[in-house]
Amino acid sequence: MSLEVDVRKLDLFNTMAKEGSSTVADHLEQLTGVPAAVRTSQINFLDIGDVKTHMGDAERVGIYVELTEAPGGYVLFVLDPTDARHLVGQMMGGVGSGDDGDGFTDMERSGLQEIGNILTSGFIDGWANVLDTTIDMGTPQLLFDRTPAIIDDMGGWPRSDLVFVIDSHIVSKDTDIDLTVYTFPELQALVDLIQDIDLDTDVAEDSTPADVW
Repeated sequence: MSLEVDVRKLDLFNTMAKEGSSTVADHLEQLTGVPAAVRTSQINFLDIGDVKTHMGDAERVGIYVELTEAPGGYVLFVLDPTDARHLVGQMMGGVGSGDDGDGFTDMERSGLQEIGNILTSGFIDGWANVLDTTIDMGTPQLLFDRTPAIIDDMGGWPRSDLVFVIDSHIVSKDTDIDLTVYTFPELQALVDLIQDIDLDTDVAEDSTPADVW
């Protein structure tokens, strides 16, 4: 497996993080009518065994979707349960009562499913714009559990020892919503897509071994 990337293309990783997260923030504002902004957007290359440690061990609402085209892998949105209830309440105009066992009504769960569909579509569209491709996805899944259990339930981890993780915090100040986006693409497939992107100069001709990473 070759993960060499022309040094002039490394900024595309940052562009993907910013574009996907900014698109989610825009969609969040459209859903709730409350301004949202990307507070931080970090890129991490983690050993597959360190992912759960990185994400913590708290009770969370997880909304994840599998990418069915390159680069493959998963996109996962993680919220504190209170933030999730605020978010769906904003979208539903404050409707929601009579919780079930996990503290969410059927209506709230349906609303979170819809939010997940809109946000994941927006995030993937942001990526596709940067990569100049189309990326299809499966149906967003909703989970209520501790973060490690959510990771286990996702299953089908990318087939590599390293995981490329974009960790973005999207904040809506007026409602104290803090939404974290984790992405786990197939690293080799992602590198291949980035390598296929043309730059203004001829990469094959102008690059030297010292220019690749």
